[in-house]
Amino acid sequence: MSRVSLINVTKRYGKVEAVSKVSLDVEDGEFFVLLGPSGSGKTTTLRLIAGLEVPEEGEVRIDDEVVNHKTPKERNIAMVFQNYALYPHMSVYDNIAFPLMVRRKELKLSKSEIDRKVREVAELLKISELLDRKPAQLSGGQQQRVALARALVREPNVWLLDEPLSNIDAKLRTEMRAEIKRLQLKLKVTTIYVTHDQVEAMTLADRIAVMNYGKVFQVGKPLELYNNPRNMFVASFIGSPGMNFMRARVESSDPKVRLGEYVMNLSGLPEVSGLREYVGKEVVFGVRPEDVLLVDDGSYDAEAEVVVSEPLGSETIVTLKLFDNIIKSRAHGSKLYSIGSKVRVRFVKERLKFFDPNTGELISS
Repeated sequence: MSRVSLINVTKRYGKVEAVSKVSLDVEDGEFFVLLGPSGSGKTTTLRLIAGLEVPEEGEVRIDDEVVNHKTPKERNIAMVFQNYALYPHMSVYDNIAFPLMVRRKELKLSKSEIDRKVREVAELLKISELLDRKPAQLSGGQQQRVALARALVREPNVWLLDEPLSNIDAKLRTEMRAEIKRLQLKLKVTTIYVTHDQVEAMTLADRIAVMNYGKVFQVGKPLELYNNPRNMFVASFIGSPGMNFMRARVESSDPKVRLGEYVMNLSGLPEVSGLREYVGKEVVFGVRPEDVLLVDDGSYDAEAEVVVSEPLGSETIVTLKLFDNIIKSRAHGSKLYSIGSKVRVRFVKERLKFFDPNTGELISS
């Protein structure tokens, strides 16, 4: 296992900064996820750690040693690519054994030792019965397991995975997520995993770095990011559906906030005390779908019109029109909501977030 650090790392392609002053610390044995949309810089960051790219500025460290100009082989890392990169003419056995065979003399491995390692990792990944097959004879999930086995057979200090589940179907993706987590916990190998899928990130990670435009927007444990996003990008990217945003106006320092025709009294909530500096100004009101409650009776905050209703069995995602805003509610149960019908909405005020409309940053207390 190893500790990985990036210190003010920048990578340019021509005039484009693919990675801009990124600093990260990945702890020994941690499962760390780089999460962001396409073009956010997450794969380039992974390639910098792997040694497939060299930074123009900053340092990449593995166990406190600067490795900027070391080859991937010298870093003792293993990488699993999105397309698996299996050799089609080789058997599964030979694909797994390949990284050991090419370094056999250097590692001083006998054929029997290589055979033992291949069979051990094949058993770990439950592919022992596939060792004689060629990649073309395997399903997508089986090919994924072979790629994972090939990466693990050399016992790397750091395991790098670049969107490894993006080419398999949804059901298998769920199974492989659990498998990757099981392996990482069993082997305790430092793992850095790239994905654009926030569900993957939330279910796998010890910690997540949310990236966009080549920069790290926030680092934290999954629930920390979900409950306490620092800005609108993190709030919208973490969660499915993401956070709802609406324009609002701070009416008084109590504080009272106007949302369309409705004025919310938020007095007594210390987490919104920062709104006092915005009296008479617009802010962005943020609320998670599960905190938009659809109520039949009792107190409610506003009426909304049902635009779309998506029953999912144990819950229903209801799209609503509220004061010219389109928002989503996560309603528990399988109740049907008719399109065009009116529903009563109540917000969980303790969980509301407010953001600066110019910077997108959270307005904190």
